[in-house]
Amino acid sequence: MKKFAIAAVTGSVLGLLATTQIAGPLIAQEASRNASVYEQLDLFGDIFERIRAQYVEEVDEADLIEAAINGMLTSLDPHSSYLSPDDAADMRVQTRGEFGGLGIEVTQEEGWVKVVSPMDGTPADAAGILAGDFITAVDGESLLGLTLDEAVELMRGPVGSEIIVTVVREGESEPFDVSIIRDTIRLTAVRSRTEGQSVVLRLVTFSDQTYPSMEEQFLEQVEEAGGIENINGVVLDLRNNPGGLLNQAIMVSDAFLEAGEIVSTRGRNPQDGDRFNAEPGDITGGLPLVVLINGGSASASEIVAGALQDHRRAIVVGTKSFGKGSVQTLMPLPGDGAMRLTTARYYTPSGRSIQSLGIQPDIIVEQPRPRLQDETGEEEQPRLRSEADLRGALNNDSLSEDEIRQIEEDQAAAEATAALREEDYQLAYALDILRGLSALGPQN
Repeated sequence: MKKFAIAAVTGSVLGLLATTQIAGPLIAQEASRNASVYEQLDLFGDIFERIRAQYVEEVDEADLIEAAINGMLTSLDPHSSYLSPDDAADMRVQTRGEFGGLGIEVTQEEGWVKVVSPMDGTPADAAGILAGDFITAVDGESLLGLTLDEAVELMRGPVGSEIIVTVVREGESEPFDVSIIRDTIRLTAVRSRTEGQSVVLRLVTFSDQTYPSMEEQFLEQVEEAGGIENINGVVLDLRNNPGGLLNQAIMVSDAFLEAGEIVSTRGRNPQDGDRFNAEPGDITGGLPLVVLINGGSASASEIVAGALQDHRRAIVVGTKSFGKGSVQTLMPLPGDGAMRLTTARYYTPSGRSIQSLGIQPDIIVEQPRPRLQDETGEEEQPRLRSEADLRGALNNDSLSEDEIRQIEEDQAAAEATAALREEDYQLAYALDILRGLSALGPQN
């Protein structure tokens, strides 16, 4: 018994010694790291005091500290930033779907302001601003060297006032100026209509209005069509939708899925991750679905497109999306300000991160840019003659009146889609897909 006790004590001593040998260097390393951090903080305080005392002009200490905080956050990535009390209030208003400005979602790339997307029905949209445009100057003042918030501040102004933005656009040899009249931006989160037998749901943004408005408008379109049996499919148009609230993207995706994962988020620590799954119930009853995306489809739009694509619930058509696969958390700060911090990446159900890669469409369809008539110099092509145009051609007496009427209706629908191609080629392509799937009948 005595030998056992001695052995136990010896084991404890050896264990303590081993633990001390391992933990000692770790503790020393942590202490050294903390000392370095404190030295850097002392350096910050020293610089701050020297600026206060020796800068050529008197400075506002609060503005100086705010700029330092913002610089710390913006050095992390393009989407992390400090929001002053006014900016934080504006952010909260935007998520409700109404705010003042030009109507563009912007980011920063290599020091320049890049348009993620113009929003439907806004001054920027009416002025012809496109996703992917770079804004290099505002009213003749260069934006190079400014933070994104500073650049956005330059673009703000009284409703009804004019702003001249200088735009650099791919395919254009020279920068050009665009005049925009500032206005109050009231975003209608969802617009809907029926084209032929297809319901088109245009999602402009993901505010807290998006899902309830989408569901309500879809049901209205079905009722106007005389029932779901008269609908051949749905086009979910996410083009130039810059994103918004994560919970709305999840609800929109869930509306078309019966089960399965919608999106997962993974933070710095494993315990910070989360998964969101669909609940039973498809508002369309399983109708064919086409999702339209382009380079202006970002963030929440990409969550929806990726979820529906991975589950093979929809055919994704258009061009590659923007590629913003990170999640920002808005953290309130003392004094009514806020911090927007990137806290996680999100992943589609198949486990792919789309950060900087975007969603690749199943079918790539470019949207032709409008051409002025005098640019082509081509005369209208003459209509080709058919059998029915020949003198003395035999009549077709094998069709009933109902069959002839159906052929005429089908022809009218085809002509309407052909006319739509001139206005919106990508949407017309999506409608053609739904029409083709409808012609094949139910698939088992």
